[in-house]
Amino acid sequence: MEGLGWILTIVIGGIAGWIAEKIMKADHGLIMNIILGIVGAVVLNAILFAVIGSTFGGIIGQLIVAVIGACLLIWLYRLIRGRT
Repeated sequence: MEGLGWILTIVIGGIAGWIAEKIMKADHGLIMNIILGIVGAVVLNAILFAVIGSTFGGIIGQLIVAVIGACLLIWLYRLIRGRT
C-alpha cells in the first residue's frame, strides 16, 4: 500500500479483508483477511497505475482500493475453484 507503514498496512488490510469477506459472503479467518486485503491492494494499485497512471492516496483511498482488490481476488478464486 502506497505511503503507509507496516502496522497501518496490516490494520487496513485486515479491515479491507473483513469488509470484502462480508460483501462476497465468504468465510475466512483473520490472517486470511489480512492477506487478502494487502494482496488485493497491491494487485489493484498495480492495475490502476498501469491503466490510469496513478492510484488513490491516503488511508481512505487505500482502504477502498484494498476492499475492491480483495473482492476481485475472492471472485477470481471462486471462478477458478468453483463456488463452495
